[in-house]
Amino acid sequence: MKNCEYQQIDPRALAASPPPSQTRTGKRAQRPRRKWEVFPGKNRFFCDGRFILARQSGVLPLTLGLIVVTCGLFFAFDCPFLVKHLTVFIPVIGGLLFMFVILSLLRTSFTDPGILPRATPDEAADIERQIDTSGSSSYRPPPRTKEILINQQVVKLKYCFTCKTFRPPRTSHCSLCDNCVERFDHHCPWVGNCVGKRNYRFFYSFIISLSFLTSFIFGCVITHITLRSQAGKSFVQAIQESPASVVELVICFFSIWSILGLSGFHTYLVASNLTTNEDIKGSWSSKRVAEESGNPYSYNSIVTNCCVTLCGPMPPSLIDRRGFLPNDEAIPAVSASEMPLPPFVAKSDPHMMTDLTLSDCIHSTLPGGELSGFCFVLHRMKGTAACIRVDVHSEHQGLAGEGGPLH
Repeated sequence: MKNCEYQQIDPRALAASPPPSQTRTGKRAQRPRRKWEVFPGKNRFFCDGRFILARQSGVLPLTLGLIVVTCGLFFAFDCPFLVKHLTVFIPVIGGLLFMFVILSLLRTSFTDPGILPRATPDEAADIERQIDTSGSSSYRPPPRTKEILINQQVVKLKYCFTCKTFRPPRTSHCSLCDNCVERFDHHCPWVGNCVGKRNYRFFYSFIISLSFLTSFIFGCVITHITLRSQAGKSFVQAIQESPASVVELVICFFSIWSILGLSGFHTYLVASNLTTNEDIKGSWSSKRVAEESGNPYSYNSIVTNCCVTLCGPMPPSLIDRRGFLPNDEAIPAVSASEMPLPPFVAKSDPHMMTDLTLSDCIHSTLPGGELSGFCFVLHRMKGTAACIRVDVHSEHQGLAGEGGPLH
């Protein structure tokens, strides 16, 4: 057997000077992660989780574009003429309505609509244990509903198989956002978000203010063209002098009817303390419930219903999207196979080969769940192998060697 020279490995040097790649990986792994980064729903977050938006929000830029373009044409081509011939308050009123519409739209789009957090594995298992009263070891799907009493009226709670919990009253699961939303009204693609308990007041203020803005611009444009045609010019000449007014007329004419209808419908819902989801399904209609019973959430007063829906206290968000994940969830455990192997000093024997694969490792221990030692094959010789075990956590910090024939 040929003689080989060995150089002792200092375990403290291995622990004190990790490779640069391991240092960079450790810094990235130790960065605290927020809960919005692992949020299970189909949402997008902006500004480090401060703003939330549905993943399918492609119509929102179209909504903003229509509003901005229409108002821009109005301020650029109609307001100068109307200020000169009528009053200076026209652009002031239009500007205030425009600002209120944009703010209401952004608040509706970027506000958490009332998403309920999904059940943790322990909570889901506890719910299944409460449901499974038979004590059978075989799996039995949980029942679809529970019944509770609200204002002397029975209300059914449905089980959500996605969120693994029973939905509270008036809660529904949105298939587009994949979330259970409290007091779910509907998913509105025009605002790019669900409309629920926490942003319904902003949505209602958006459609009401948009109705006023559209009607205001529509009336001002008609007045502008009428005044031009009365100044000894025909209607065609008046349009030719202000072609932008035609674009505004077309946009306002085809949108004002749907906007006014939507505003009237939601005004009825607010006065009745109903949601769009409940009204479409007919949850409290006389065909589905007894004649003497009705909406259990109504206060039998239009003023009270409006105040509760629009002026009540703002409920807090329940998903805590800016909270930090626990350390065991934020930093994944690194296995021994993923850890980079330390470099070794080249040996003096030119016929010796270095092999650092884990398949050639002879001895490693994991007492108490902690890595106490690594074993690396330093070299091979013809018919002989030598192994050195480095006990990193050993008090003696010595080297133990074993040799034997290879098979």
